[in-house]
Amino acid sequence: QVHLVESGGGLVQAGGSLRLSCVASGGTFSSYRMGWSRQAPGKEREFVGSISWNGAQTFYLDSVKGRFTISRDNAKSTVYLQMNGLKPEDTAVYYCTSQTVAGGPWDYWGQGTQVTVSS
Repeated sequence: QVHLVESGGGLVQAGGSLRLSCVASGGTFSSYRMGWSRQAPGKEREFVGSISWNGAQTFYLDSVKGRFTISRDNAKSTVYLQMNGLKPEDTAVYYCTSQTVAGGPWDYWGQGTQVTVSS
């Protein structure tokens, strides 16, 4: 079983930046696609983006393109979400998730870290 632990959330002013980290244990991190999802109060959960095992391929939600960057350090079993130009609409609980089988489900999830952006 893969265990994922997010950190780095907090309260920031609009226009500010945060860097979220997700540390994985168990399994073989370097072979997994990793992703970030978020859920705002009263909203459906939405997938923020993902990164392939070697970091060569990334995907981003349209609303965060140009502002958010996903990266990974396989030696540290860590995936990052750098968030710049934060907007109040980005306020949500952010979750780290893994895809341990290619083309399969997002099977493991972290506990989430709260990001609050004030205006």
